[in-house]
Amino acid sequence: MIDIRELQKEIREFVQERDWEPYHTPKNLAIALSVEVSELLEIFQWMSEAEQAALPDNEKLMAEIKDEFADSMIYLLRFADVLDLDVDQAIKAKIAKNHAKYPVETARGTFVKYSKQLQKRNPPEKAEPEKRE
Repeated sequence: MIDIRELQKEIREFVQERDWEPYHTPKNLAIALSVEVSELLEIFQWMSEAEQAALPDNEKLMAEIKDEFADSMIYLLRFADVLDLDVDQAIKAKIAKNHAKYPVETARGTFVKYSKQLQKRNPPEKAEPEKRE
């Protein structure tokens, strides 16, 4: 099992040893995270379904994916550390919100955003046309 606090401690020590704390602001970390996730996305740009299915057998691409994934996770964990976010609590709270936003009855098998699903569950009442005198 992953010990998030231990990983954050390792990352924090790495940063401190290099005197990088002044650069690790929430804004800078969010930007860096976006860049790393974009680098992960770039690997998949223009990739066919067949190429995606063959990924587990492609050691070179899998190594690139693992590196970009790890870079992204490092920035996420550092971001949470800098803002003193409880990662476990934040994720559990978001999962609970998602359970409420995406009930199985309306969300199963669809990618429709919750606001659109909500409209289907609770259609707006039709307003009576204004009467003209």
